[in-house]
Amino acid sequence: MAAGETQLYAKVSNRLKGPSTPSLLDSLLGLGFPVHTALKALAATGRKTVEEASNWLHCHCNDPSLDDPIPQEYALFLCPTGLLLEKLQEFWRESKRQCAKNRAHEVFPHITLCEFFTCEDHKVDCLYEALKRAGDRVLGSFPSAVPLVLHSSVSYLGFFVNDSPADVIREFAVTFATEASILADCTVKPCTKQLHLTLAHKFYPHHQRALEQLARAIHPSPSCQWTAALYSRDMRFVHYQTLRALFQYKPQNADELTLRPGDYLFVDPTQPEEASEGWVIGISHRTGCRGFLPENHTERASECDTWVRHRTYTFSLAMDLNSRKDGEASSRRNGELPPPQTPGGTNSIQALQASIARRSVLVVRHGERVDQVFGKSWLQQCFTPDGKYYRPDLNFPRSLPRRRNGIKDFENDPPLSSCGIFQSRMAGEALLDSGVSITSVFTSPALRCVQTAKHILEELKLEKKVKIRVEPGIFEWTRWEASKIIPNLLTPEELREAEFHVSTDYRHAILTLPAIPLASLMPAESYEEYVDRCAVSAVRMVSTCPQDLGVILIVGHGSALDSCTRPLLGLPPRDCRDFAQLVRKIPSLGMCFCQENKEEGKWELVNPPVKTLTHGSNSAFNWRNWVLGS
Repeated sequence: MAAGETQLYAKVSNRLKGPSTPSLLDSLLGLGFPVHTALKALAATGRKTVEEASNWLHCHCNDPSLDDPIPQEYALFLCPTGLLLEKLQEFWRESKRQCAKNRAHEVFPHITLCEFFTCEDHKVDCLYEALKRAGDRVLGSFPSAVPLVLHSSVSYLGFFVNDSPADVIREFAVTFATEASILADCTVKPCTKQLHLTLAHKFYPHHQRALEQLARAIHPSPSCQWTAALYSRDMRFVHYQTLRALFQYKPQNADELTLRPGDYLFVDPTQPEEASEGWVIGISHRTGCRGFLPENHTERASECDTWVRHRTYTFSLAMDLNSRKDGEASSRRNGELPPPQTPGGTNSIQALQASIARRSVLVVRHGERVDQVFGKSWLQQCFTPDGKYYRPDLNFPRSLPRRRNGIKDFENDPPLSSCGIFQSRMAGEALLDSGVSITSVFTSPALRCVQTAKHILEELKLEKKVKIRVEPGIFEWTRWEASKIIPNLLTPEELREAEFHVSTDYRHAILTLPAIPLASLMPAESYEEYVDRCAVSAVRMVSTCPQDLGVILIVGHGSALDSCTRPLLGLPPRDCRDFAQLVRKIPSLGMCFCQENKEEGKWELVNPPVKTLTHGSNSAFNWRNWVLGS
């Protein structure tokens, strides 16, 4: 052990271990771990047990930042318990269901006492002592009841703590900050302004009334027991997006991450696009390793899901003094919401028949495109020098339609891969089994979208009965086009020549409406221009079939699932940055299903009639290299 580490160990060991019981640090050092990594593991796991810290170290054995002196960030919250917590959790669930997710859903119900601050790993135990001293000091004056007053504005909804109870709670926060500064040499900023428990933040103004109604049903209990909780987080990932793995994934290449269900991943939303479509670069919370991962194996998680709870101090006159400080470290998440209970039989025949009797809109993303698998140079891989197409891989389509400008037009308007065709057919087959009635079909003019619509209709046995209406207004956001120009897309005549059953009359029939012809699409359009044309197009498509009771199928790009449904639901456009992050996660054949509620005069988002399609990657294989290689 180096001399510097020996001195550090002596200081820390004397501070941590009791008179006769070996400290957690002693036990880890006895297992052969260095002092600095053992302290990092204890800080990262909340100093709960030797086993948990040891497991963390084993998982992080390949973590490139394991030896970096990066401290955790800590914050102190006052958290409700008991009946009030249950009521707040119910509000969290209902507000998310009725009004969509807002910033308040990122963190459990709490009152912030001290904002996040850093503390060196070997001084964390001093924070625990500071918490105990601060709690003991205000214990006698801590209010037996904390009155909560509802406050509402256009972007904020929450409970305010006023009068003398707020003064006592602020005194507790200031005392903790002072003690932490003395004992742990930390700079802690206590909350000295209005104390508040946030219910909703940065929501859409038209949701304010519904949120207020839900909040008034909470009725805060004056006898609620409150707990001061010390939490930590990894300061490197504060502005990252947190994902949760849904499925297991075994890496196919050395630069990919291993995924286990429940793993948390950190993804930098501002990082340049280095991964191919459907993949992101993330850092595993479990291992600290960085690599590529399939986005369709994950879901968006809350900001606090990776936070670690260290120590708590419970204010309750019913408990004796020794039990006020919760000495047991805990790394489990506080305030996690149990999964919402869903009524049984959601996919029952009765529900399905009810949906068929209403006008509905099913928005579907196209299948896997060939360049998504083989890259931008896919055209160079599948044509002979004399210009003849062939399949260098089974995932290339059997044939390509003829284009007026030759094969070059495929570069910016690629077809589906063989797997994309298979995905489309599986979706069509599932729609057929579900019993839904497709009465109209609209599609983006991109070849991959028209192909997806065709194969869905073929599986539905409707390819000769329902014509595909090509709608330029739902083409991809042109700012995302790699060529920075509008691609040369197949004309309706060329599509018919290639045996796509498209309507050549649709473009003429809509001239009396606010049509968006293909020629009017602008290269590198703004986000506002894009969502405006999608909104106009969505309303127009629905209005062209006003009497059709059944499902209007719209096949577009991943962006269409958001930009074509929000106008029907009466929602304003999403923030541009949130929109980009959302669209990246939409898999091939991802679906959104809107249903008209004539009784209330609005459209509602409901469960799609079929499940999503999830599958893993299948890397290229060269038998010659495998058999003959060394």
